[in-house]
Parts: sequence; C-alpha cells; structure tokens
Amino acid sequence: MYMAYGWPQVIPLEAPNCVSTQQIVYLKVVNRLLLVVSPTNVELWSSSQHRVRLGKYKRDVDSIRKEGENLRAVWSPDTKLIAVLTSACYLHIFKVQITERKIHIGGKQPTGLFLANISLLLSEQVPFANHNLTVSNFICDNKHFLIGLSDGSLYNISWKGEFSGAFFLDVWPNDKIGANKLSPHLGNGLTFSGTQGVDRTNHVNHVASRSSGVVHLEFSIMLRLLFVLFSDGELIQCSVSKKGLRHADSITVERRVASGDVVCASVASEQQILAVGTRKGTVELYDLADSASLIRSVALHDWGYSVEDTGPVNCIAWTPDDSAFAVGWKLRGLTVWSVSGCRLMSTIRQIGLGSVSSPVVKSNQDFKYEPMMGGTSMMHWDEHGYRLYAIEEGSSDRIVAFSFGKCCLNRGVSGTTYVRQVIYGEDRLLIVQSEDTDELKILHLNLPVSYILQNWPVLHVAASRDGMYLAVAGVNGLILYDIRLKRWRVFGDVSQEQQIQCRGLLWLGKIVVVCNYVDSSDTYELLFYPRYHLDQSSLLCRKPLLSKPVVMDVYQDYLLVTYHPFDVHIYHVKLTGELSPSSTPALQLSTVRELSIMTAKSHPAAMRFIPDQLPRDYTLKSDISSSSDLLAREPSRCLMLRMNGDLSLLDLDDGRERELTDSVELFWVTCGQSEEKNNLIEEVSWLDYGHRGMQVWYPSPGADPFKQEDFLQLDPELEFDREVYPLGLLPNAGVVVGVSQRMSFSASTEFPCFEPSPQAQTILHCLLRHLLQRDKREEALRLAQLSAEKPHFSHCLEWLLFTVFDAEISRQNSSKIQAGVANHAPSLLEKTCDLIRNFPEYYDVVVSVARKTDGRHWADLFSAAGRSTELFEECFQRRWYRTAACYILVIAKLEGPAVSQYCALRLLQATLDESLYELAGELVRFLLRSGREYEPTNADSDRDSPRFLGYFLFPSSFRKQPQDAKSSSFKEQSPHVSSVKNILESHASYLMSGKELSKLVAFVKGTQFDLVEYLQRERYGSARLENFASGLELIGQKLHMGTLQSRLDAEFLLAHMCSVKFKEWIVVLATLLRRSEVLFDLFRHDLRLWKAYSITIQAHAPFAEYHDLLEELEDKLSSSANAGGT
Repeated sequence: MYMAYGWPQVIPLEAPNCVSTQQIVYLKVVNRLLLVVSPTNVELWSSSQHRVRLGKYKRDVDSIRKEGENLRAVWSPDTKLIAVLTSACYLHIFKVQITERKIHIGGKQPTGLFLANISLLLSEQVPFANHNLTVSNFICDNKHFLIGLSDGSLYNISWKGEFSGAFFLDVWPNDKIGANKLSPHLGNGLTFSGTQGVDRTNHVNHVASRSSGVVHLEFSIMLRLLFVLFSDGELIQCSVSKKGLRHADSITVERRVASGDVVCASVASEQQILAVGTRKGTVELYDLADSASLIRSVALHDWGYSVEDTGPVNCIAWTPDDSAFAVGWKLRGLTVWSVSGCRLMSTIRQIGLGSVSSPVVKSNQDFKYEPMMGGTSMMHWDEHGYRLYAIEEGSSDRIVAFSFGKCCLNRGVSGTTYVRQVIYGEDRLLIVQSEDTDELKILHLNLPVSYILQNWPVLHVAASRDGMYLAVAGVNGLILYDIRLKRWRVFGDVSQEQQIQCRGLLWLGKIVVVCNYVDSSDTYELLFYPRYHLDQSSLLCRKPLLSKPVVMDVYQDYLLVTYHPFDVHIYHVKLTGELSPSSTPALQLSTVRELSIMTAKSHPAAMRFIPDQLPRDYTLKSDISSSSDLLAREPSRCLMLRMNGDLSLLDLDDGRERELTDSVELFWVTCGQSEEKNNLIEEVSWLDYGHRGMQVWYPSPGADPFKQEDFLQLDPELEFDREVYPLGLLPNAGVVVGVSQRMSFSASTEFPCFEPSPQAQTILHCLLRHLLQRDKREEALRLAQLSAEKPHFSHCLEWLLFTVFDAEISRQNSSKIQAGVANHAPSLLEKTCDLIRNFPEYYDVVVSVARKTDGRHWADLFSAAGRSTELFEECFQRRWYRTAACYILVIAKLEGPAVSQYCALRLLQATLDESLYELAGELVRFLLRSGREYEPTNADSDRDSPRFLGYFLFPSSFRKQPQDAKSSSFKEQSPHVSSVKNILESHASYLMSGKELSKLVAFVKGTQFDLVEYLQRERYGSARLENFASGLELIGQKLHMGTLQSRLDAEFLLAHMCSVKFKEWIVVLATLLRRSEVLFDLFRHDLRLWKAYSITIQAHAPFAEYHDLLEELEDKLSSSANAGGT
C-alpha cells in the first residue's frame, strides 16, 4: 500500500505566452518520461531520480493566433508520437526522438539521460472544425485515437493523420440503467457515417437523437473496454474487439454503468474495478467482473468535508498495481484511498471524525501551506508508484510531485515477514522501530549511494523470518542489510551485480532466494545466496524455472512456485554441509508435488503455506526421520488471495479450494511461524484485512482444524481506524502495527511535510476471550502471564472484561431462560474474572469496567467479580486509595448509603494522611452530596443551610450570615457530616501546628476548606505565632521561597491572612515575599509595630538578607511622615 512521506517537490514549467487560459492540457508518465502539454508548449521531462527537462517544443505567437491554443492531447503507447488538438480545431502530431547526447548533472557517475527532440510532423484542420462543437479528451491504441464530440458522436483519427470519420453509439433513451442487452436497432449496436468528409445530417437520421454530448472517454487496452461519459451524467460501457479502435463496428455497447451525476471515471485493469467520480464529491467503485455491480463508495463526508468544501470530483488516478487510487476535487484537495476504503493520504487538513460543522476555508494565513488548495485539475502516477504528479486547478507554471513509499504486503513473487514492518521508497527504507511498543518510530534508512545511483529505483524488499535482515533489490543486483549491526552487504564484483535482474525475493532461513530474469534467453531462474557472502563463488544453487512465476512462498525447507495460469510446483530444499564461510555447503531442490488447476477465477496474488498444527507434545519416535515423517511435516494446505480480493484455502493434496471470505487486501499466516516461547499469537491461524476491517481466524477444535464453519472471526472492535493501514504484527507484544498520515507545518516551507506515523493496536483481549470461550483456562493464564509486562496489558484486561460483560448483558434474557438448566457451568464472565484475578490490575480493571457500564447491571458484574466492599477493603489495605475511591459509588449503589459513607470517611482520613488532597476533595464532595441525598426529609433545611455549605463549598465573600453565627456548633448536622468537619479541621490544625504551609494550601484548594473561617476561630489556637523571629525563620525554612510554587503558596496565604487581619502572619509572609507595600500599609498606622519589627530584623544575623527591605521601608515611612508634617 502507499503512504506519502517528505515534502512535495515542485517541477517548474516554462510559462506560456499569449494565452487566455491558465491551465495545463495534458499530463502523463510513461517509461521514466513525463510529458506535459500546456496551452502553448510541449515539454518532456525525465521522471527518474534526476528530474530534468529533456526537450520541449514552443509554439510561436503567429501559430497560436492562427491555429489557436493547445486544447487536448494524447501520447501514443510507444511514446513516439504526440497528438494535440488546438482550440481552432487544428490537429498537430509531434514526433519524439531521443538523441545520443547525454546529460551530465554533476559528479563522476553518468546519469544515463539523453536529450530529446520534439518536432512537428503534421498540422491540419479537422473536418468538424466548422460545426461549432466542443470536444472531450483523447483515448488511443497503437493505431488510432478517438475523441468525443458535443453532438454525442465519437471521431476516429489514425496516428498517421487520417480522419476516419464520426459515428454514434446506439444508446436508446428508454433503456434502463444497467441493461445488458443491445438495442435491436442494429445488430452491432452502432451506426457508422462514412469516412473523411462527414455529412452529419445523414447519420443523425439513423439513430436516436441525443441532446447530450460526450465529455469524457476512458479506455482499458487490457480489458478492451471503452467507457463513454455524456454531459447528462450517463456513463456507457462498451467492449472493443481485437480489431482495436480502427473500425467502428468493433465497438459494441454493453450496458449503462451509472447515470445522473457522473463527472469522470478511471479503470483499474488488474483489479477489474471502475472508479466513478460524481458531482456530490463521492467516488463509487464498480466490479467489472460482476456486471458492473456497485462495490462501495468513498468520500470525505465522515471527515467533516462536504461537496461545498471540495466541489465535485475532478480526476481519478489508479496506482500502477491498481491497489489504491488518488482522487482530486474541483475546488480543494487531493486524497489517496485504498480499495477497501482506508484513507492513506490527504492534502486537506484533518479536523477529526464526526465534526459538527464543515471546515469551510477561511482566508487566513494558516491555509496557504495546504497543497492543492485551489483544487486538482489532473494527476498521474509514475510507473513504479513512487511519485504522484499533480497539477493545481488554474495552474500552468508548475507540477507538484508527492513522494510515496510502498508497504511490504507479502504479495506476488516477493515474500516478507510480518514481524518487521517496512515501507520502501524509491531510494530509501522506512523501518518501523518496534522495540518499544509504547512509542513506535519510523527510521529513514538511505540505501548506499554507490548502489542506488546505478540501480534506481528500489523494486523489491524482503525481511528475514526474524526480521533482523533485509534484502533489497533495484533494477539490477541486490544488497543485504543487517539491522543489528547496521551494516550493508553488497556484491564485490559489480559485473556480477549487473547480471541479476531481480523479479522477486524470499528468505529461506539464512539463505536469500532471488528470482532472476535472464535477458539473453528470456527465461527465469532461482538463485540461492548465503547471507554472509554475495558472490558467484558462494552461489549455492541455480534452479531454472519453466516460465515467469506468478506467486512464490517458502516455509522451512519447502518452496512453492506458481506459474500462469495456475500451475503449482512445490520443492523440497536439502542443504548439505554447514552454512558458513569456512565450509562448502551444497543445496539441492527436489520436486515433491505438482498441481495444475483449471479455473476461471481471478489469478492468485499471494499464496502462503499453512503448516499442519501438530500437538505440542508431538515428538519423533526416533532420531532419524523416516519418509513418512517428512511427508507429515510437509504443508498440505495453503492460503490463497486472488487479485479480486477472494481469500480461500487450497488443499495441496487434491487441489480443492474452500472459499473463506472476500474483499481482502492482505493477510498474514501466523500459525507455525514462530518458535519463541513468548509468542502471544500462537493460537491464531491467520489474520486478514480488507473492507470489513481486521479479522482473526482460529483453528477449529475438531479433527479438521480448518473447517470453515467452526472458524471464529473477531468482533468489530479490532477494526482499524479508516486512517490507519496495518503493516504487520508483533507476536511478542500481541499488537497489530499500522501506519497513518501526519502533516507537520513549517513557516520556512511552502508545503507541509508528510510523515508516516506508526500506530499499535492490541489484539491480546481477543486472543484471551477466544481461549476462555473454548475453556482453555490454563492456556489463557499462560498467555496473560507472558504479556503481563507489556505496555498495554492493563488496557487489554479492561477491554476483555468490558466486551465479555457487554455481551453478557445483551444475552441476559436468554441466559435467564437457560439458567435453570446450565447454572452449574461457570459463565464466560466468571471465567474472565477468575483469569484477571491472578493479576494486581484486577481491582482497577473491575471498577473501570463498572464506571463504563450502566449502574443497573453492576449487580451482575460484582456477582462474578466479588463483593464491592471486599474489593474496596483489599485496595484500602494495599494503600491503593485512588482505586478504592472508585468503588465508593458502586458500594453506594449495591450496599447502601450508610456503608458507602463509612468507607468514604475511612478513605478520607487515609488520603489526608497521605497528602492526596485532590482525591480527598472528591471524597468530601461525595460525602456532602450523599448527605443531602440520603438524609431524612425533616433534616432537609438543616443540611442545606448556608452556614454549613460555607465551610466547604463557598469562599467567605459569598456568605451573608451574621458574624456571631460563624462560631455556632454543627450539632444539628448529620453524624457523617460532622465527622467530615472534624476530620478536615483536625487535619488543618495538624498542618498549621507544624507550619506545613505548602500542604495547607494544597489541602485548602483540594477540599475547598474554608480557611478564613478557620483562622478566625483558631487565631489564638493552632494558628497563633508565639514569636515573630522564630516564626519568620521557621516559615522561611518550610516554604523554600526560591521556588515559584512556594511563592504562589505564600501569596495565597497572605491574601487569606489579610482578609482576617492576622497581623503576625501578615508581617511574616509579606517579609518573605518582600511585599514592601503591604508592610508599609501596616506600619504607617502602627509605629510601635514598626520599631519592634526593625529591631528584630537588625538583631538577628539570619535576617541580614532583609536589611535592604528594611531600608526601603524606612525611606517610605520617613517620606510619609514628612509629607504628613507639611
């Protein structure tokens, strides 16, 4: 699959002259050549690693004035001819000729690029020039090209410049959408009106007249299908015979595909899918192999963007392998989707799913960095899919090129492990560093310059089974990378490297298997190299192949090779000798199985061996393996993915195929793939990903482990986000690794940087649930113990219990009916609780699940998990106070308010002792609320009195009761409320006595304790300062005034002391804070206090740091006295 990375690059074009429209006419990439046709120029660029202009043709002003600007263009399949139609209906045919003049860009290595000449061969006005018709785009084959006209006809022109004339498609207005039959008007479904000079009045009488013209043509040479789009939004599918486009009678109307709001279409020939863009901004996918039935639709609606933001679809471009497609909109943006509907890349900023309002573009500076902000007029992928060239709507001076990397999806001839997740670009590898699953990272690994300059681009990448070695192949040769040592291994002899044209890579243990194409004989062969040495002298074996392989796979000592159409050959690999540089090992291949399967289905895209899952206690009865033992270990099944997404199980003994599911893009076989003891996915047979999301397949408990009806597939919670595409698995962590797009913006660059972002999604909860469902409790416990140290373990246990409990709730009615019959058997919920009880996370998991579910069902949960009071007590004894606090609400619901209040009071005292003041505040609020809710009715007026609430909820400024009421007792309050008051006041007195002022501030803020009222009562009690000097020294030590938080705490206390006019504290705190204005305000009205303060500061050596403050105060008081005297 395709993921964007890096900054988009800009290819500057020569500005057109004397033009009325600023719009590129044509863009296409073929054979490392990029052709761009602007209104006045034709430019040919190199699309290889060196993007330079090879040639151009610039029309002069007279030609533009006489024959008009370039309007439509098409490039012949052999890239030798270019046809251009001008606005004045002149046809220009250009010849492209590559010269022998090389281009040198710099450096010692030659570029291999040659300059090109573009010359005009023909300039002639077309016959329909005087009919005032508008035209569609061109489509072509090797001999002819077609263009649609606004009168509904198609015009045929040869590459030699011969005008073959116009013809109409026989499409009747009364035909229904999707009709497969031809109109009975003519047997071939067409009316042809002659050649050269066309009399339009003749052929109009022979067909049903149309009021709509042809606006778009789409042609697939491989499928021989032509799609014609009319201006009324009707899309017609036609078949083209082997005669090609030359003869009108070779084109036959088959069906109407869609009608109403179609604006463009594009064909994926390999997948046989038609993508249709609509005026509503959506793209509809149709299955051409199934009578053009609708598969699915994709749009940006779920991301908060409507057609008012993006406009209608303007263009669609499929990747070279037809696994993804890019969509450009008329007004804004470009997006790449997979066939399954995963959004792989988007230039439009993400605003999140389920947005209420549409992110309408605003004219501010933030949006200027968004690529394709003005819409996308056209785009095209290069032949390898590493670059997407796009042109912004209304732009004629540049092309924007987006860089893409391809994920190793284990398809075709190359195979790789799911353990190592790799995205490969044209000259680099993007490796997911999965050693720390808490934070997955992408490592950019550049290939050696000496290799990639000669063999650009990267074509194949395969990772070894343990993921520690990578094999990489470009156009020629191959190189190996050791991930542990961070070293490359290359061919020492460059001539040997150039003899290898790799068409596929596999790892056979420590051996690299290369599928090599021999150019001289047009044959294919397998080369076996040891990973320690790349040289012909170390070649272990050379195996000629019958023809070009379609699919290859390897498992242990067995190699699978599939040829077209469906011939399967399985080889056994026997290695003699030690595989080391000091010995001379030899490798032999023997054919053990051949199958030739006749089928009309889509050809296979990937095939993987399914190992026979033997019992764990299986051991050979003798040290020497017999032939029967060898056959027993040979895989007898393989999993097969066809090009159309069908996943099936193939029996290699009799060739029978068992269909499993469809709409699959990738799969990973996991059974028998890991020998490590801490493999968490041992019970899984394979996983697949497609339109339904991620699905996990387990073996059947019966005799046949692959019996389809006994397979269990995962619940939808494993489905990946539609912006995350899965790359592989981490068996030791039990997670699926995916990748999504991020964009980082910088003021120094015009465009944002696209960054693939790896994401991990755990599947451990699904595996544990599967084992518990099959009553494999010991296996589930062993699996959980293996993953107990993993980062997401607690979350997995919580998700496991939640899904099981949620299913239990939904099945509650049926469970009650069957309770009398099966009450002796433990339920899945009880098994799950028993499993999680083995881990210290149990208490936190249970209460977390309770908080996420309806309180009406808590009794069912805690009947399996244990009494809530017992769980609370266990947490309390272990000093897990935060978890214990979560049980308070459950206890109130299940055991009653009295029990919950008792537990809350105990917990309140414990949290205060531990200085957990935020948690203590929550408990206070719960106790006050429970007091109001559960007290008898006749006490309502008492519990809601402002006198009481003022102590805990409101600051003093909001209380209106008289002063003498503040000292009244709380004997009228309920016992638990009085207990709360006593606990809080006792703790405040403890903190004040010990002058723990920072804790006092945190206590007051956390519990909303009324400090002002407390200070008023305790002025001569615990809050009293016996001596100023000792108080200043002690409080200075406690507060640590050098830190910002301590100063903020002192300011908080000073404000409260000022409100109660507590002079002793005001003087101390203002001195520590050096608040001279506060001290001045105090001393100017009490000179005796000033004298005592001044003497004390001067008499104590530790207070020398305050002498400057003393001088400042003395100056202010003197100035104030002088001002008063005058």
